[in-house]
Amino acid sequence: MAPYASDDSTTAGEGDDLRSGRRKAARYVVPVAVMGVAAATIGLVPALADSGDPDLPKVSAQQLIEKIAQSDVQQLSGTVKISTDLGLPDLGGLESGLLSGATRSGEGDGSSADPSAKLTELASGTHTLRVAADGPERQKLSLLENAAEYSLIHNGKDVWGYDSKSNEVYHGTASESAEKNGKSDKSEKREDVPATPKDLTEEALKSVDDTTSVTVDGTVHVAGRDAYKLLIKPKQSGTTVGAISVAVDAKTGLPLKFTLTPASGGAAVVDAGFTQVSFSKPAASTFDFAPPKGAKVTEDENADHADRGQRSPKSEKDLGKELDGLKTLGEGWNSVATFDTGGESVPSGAEAGGDLGGFLGSLGDQVSGKFGKGTVFSTRLVNALITDDGKVYVGAVTKDALVKAANSGK
Repeated sequence: MAPYASDDSTTAGEGDDLRSGRRKAARYVVPVAVMGVAAATIGLVPALADSGDPDLPKVSAQQLIEKIAQSDVQQLSGTVKISTDLGLPDLGGLESGLLSGATRSGEGDGSSADPSAKLTELASGTHTLRVAADGPERQKLSLLENAAEYSLIHNGKDVWGYDSKSNEVYHGTASESAEKNGKSDKSEKREDVPATPKDLTEEALKSVDDTTSVTVDGTVHVAGRDAYKLLIKPKQSGTTVGAISVAVDAKTGLPLKFTLTPASGGAAVVDAGFTQVSFSKPAASTFDFAPPKGAKVTEDENADHADRGQRSPKSEKDLGKELDGLKTLGEGWNSVATFDTGGESVPSGAEAGGDLGGFLGSLGDQVSGKFGKGTVFSTRLVNALITDDGKVYVGAVTKDALVKAANSGK
């Protein structure tokens, strides 16, 4: 089936209705300029698609967004393939170690079963996930590895993480408010790590505004299901995002496949899709868990606060420091987040030395402007400018756009 005509593109007259539908769809509140961009770096490999395109009734882009917003799938199970191509240099796994270490800094040795550390592995390489859900109080996500498996299970008030390779267990408690929203307390704090096409789609829809073209781009089969293709493209120049394509299940409205291609061309940076999916009720035993004999069990230090629906005083203090002075420059896809580290600039590759210096040096590009001097660290999607006096500018924009933002923000 040929792509639908361009008159499905949103217009100014449709703006209010479209934004209303988008607000319903965007259930995870994360600042687009920072965490939304980071979230988009987690990708999934293409779902296995059947040949041929289904013949489905024509719908507009607005109707399809509303269909996503109204989707209320409570029960499902399936398999998802995961891969990411950010264009990072191959440093023997150093970049993955940096990502994992950054999330665990200040937390002691931690546990290999803690999801805050484990799920950062989805930011690189190729992975297979099994997912299951039965209403707001029971979900399970399993990351399959070579001769090992990591599982994150939410069952009632309990949140369990289990790493079979190290035989370590993490145990937390879901807050009452989190249960009502179908998320564990831990997932609320880590919603910058989406793991399904739906999570990624909800992040992308937050960027849909007057700077965006949205059309329905035909139909497709995904994991044996008939689906519509929603195409989201920035109207602005200067962004690293080329286009986002979402396959939306024609019957349930659930996003089945998510693909983000860069403006520079080439392979997709993000490609997310189910290879198998069922909307039948999973067996109750799917969500049962008891620590295996001899396993090391680590209790979440914030469990008591999570039980009361709040974080520990230490966590609140740390969060306040992280967000202090955060500003957004520009609009739409050209938004750049900026904050001041207080003069504590990141060392250049030569100054850092060792493997860390090699990693930074391989990404760094020296730039200058009205703001002074600094270094741009680049991937195929997210770029960051760190000035010599400690200011940080980050976004899904080109190097020139970062320099322009730094000059205007000086």
